[in-house]
Amino acid sequence: MTGLIEGIEKFDSPGRGRGLRVTRPFKVGELLFSSPAYSYVLSFKEKGSYCDFCFNRKEGLARCGKCKKGFYCNAKCQKGDWSMHKLECSAMNAFGENWCPSETTRLVARILAKKQKMVKERCVSEKMLLIEELQSHLGDEDNEKRERTEADIAGLHRFYPKHLEVPDHKDLLTLFSQVACNGFTMEDDELSHIGTAVYPDVALINHSCLPTVIVTYNGTSAEVRAVQDMKPGDEVLISYIDLLYPTDDRNNRLRECYCFTCDCLECKTKSKDKAKLKVRKQRDPIEPHVVNNMIRYARNTVREFRAFKHVKNILKC
Repeated sequence: MTGLIEGIEKFDSPGRGRGLRVTRPFKVGELLFSSPAYSYVLSFKEKGSYCDFCFNRKEGLARCGKCKKGFYCNAKCQKGDWSMHKLECSAMNAFGENWCPSETTRLVARILAKKQKMVKERCVSEKMLLIEELQSHLGDEDNEKRERTEADIAGLHRFYPKHLEVPDHKDLLTLFSQVACNGFTMEDDELSHIGTAVYPDVALINHSCLPTVIVTYNGTSAEVRAVQDMKPGDEVLISYIDLLYPTDDRNNRLRECYCFTCDCLECKTKSKDKAKLKVRKQRDPIEPHVVNNMIRYARNTVREFRAFKHVKNILKC
């Protein structure tokens, strides 16, 4: 089942390690590929606003009859989510307000349950890369990160059922590091954080401050779309961080979160740093209406991009 994403291939990217590149032309806005999540979790603060299973946002979601903290579109969604929700349902009842595992711990618990269920089968989100093959930077973590991970592991043992097959401590440290390095923040149409997921195939995409693609979300699936015209042989590149920061700040964030620095053309030339620094050094506070206009513009741009995708899909039918 490996290598079955049409128009995409895995290769050794010079200076970057494993990566993806295109084998045919792609136009701006065109979908390179879509990937379901290997595992995902809705942020606890969004419960009641989104379906825990399909991430559909709607009013009047039905509650789980037992814990009252799982929300679903209908019985079909509730049944589809039960294999994961049952990891938390009884515990939320038992601990009440004291039930407080981190979002990372919740995701790791679901990954372990998924691996326990799949055994040696390959998941549809692992066409290019197995979950076990995700990059880990365990050896590069500082004491602060290690302490956070130890706290997350303690939460896993405390808040999750004993029948969940938990590996030994060393393997758990590796898995938490893999999730930290490869987890994706899931966002809604307004670019707000609503959950976290792992997509092994999407995790193969390397970083650049001059990305060739963007990752957006359709329910719990990740969609990889071109943001510039691409020709065969071009590498598939996304930005792991906010590109509005100047070069030094971007690379500080990359070192802190991903243990590397970027050497793309933008980082070498720093051609846009002056403009970015000028904005950051402004002393006058930004007026609320300016902020609102910026947010409105960003939301409209995202909506237009999604509408463009929808029109292209209709034209293909």
